Amino acid sequence: MTSSGMNMMSKIIFYEEKNFQGRSYECMSDCPDMSSYMSRCHSCRVERGCFMVYDRTNFMGNQFFMRRGEYADYMSMMGMSDCIRSCRMIPMHRGSFRMKIYERENFQGQMHEVMEDCEDIMDRYSMSNFMSCNVMEGHWLMYEQAHYRGRMMYMRPGEYRSIMTMGSSSMRVMSMKRIMDSCH
Repeated sequence: MTSSGMNMMSKIIFYEEKNFQGRSYECMSDCPDMSSYMSRCHSCRVERGCFMVYDRTNFMGNQFFMRRGEYADYMSMMGMSDCIRSCRMIPMHRGSFRMKIYERENFQGQMHEVMEDCEDIMDRYSMSNFMSCNVMEGHWLMYEQAHYRGRMMYMRPGEYRSIMTMGSSSMRVMSMKRIMDSCH
C-alpha cells in the first residue's frame, strides 16, 4: 500500500482520563475487547474515519457513533454509564444504499425497500416497528426514536433475522440514516 493510501485509514485514539490525559490506545480497526489495553477510557480523538463505540465487549450494549473530532469527556456528553469496552471501524462506502425491512422476524410480514434516510418509519411506511431486515448495500445507523433520536444501532451489509436479539435488547427502530462517506 502506498503512503497516500495509508493516510486514508481510519484511526481513533482512546485515553484513560478526560481531556486526552493518561495512557492511550490507538486503534485502526475493530477491537472486540479493549480491557486488555486499558482499564478505563474517558476521552478519545477520532483522527480519520468513523467508528461505533460500545459500552460492552464484543460490540454489545449501548452504541455511539463517532465521527472525526475530539471528545474530551464523552462519558457525560453521551450519558454513558460505563466506559468504552469495544469499538468497530466503519468502512467507507461509496455508491448506493439499499435495505429491505420486514414487519416480523425471519423476513416475514409486510416488507419495504429503503434506499434513503427515513426520519419516521411510522409516518413513511405505516409500520410501528420492524423486526428483521436485509442490508444489501451501505452502512446504516438505526435509531430508537423518530427524527434520529434515542439509542442507536449500527448495521452493516448482512441479514438480520431478529433485531431484538442484537446489541441492546428490546430496542425498537423508528428512524434510520445512511452513514455517508462525508464523515471521512
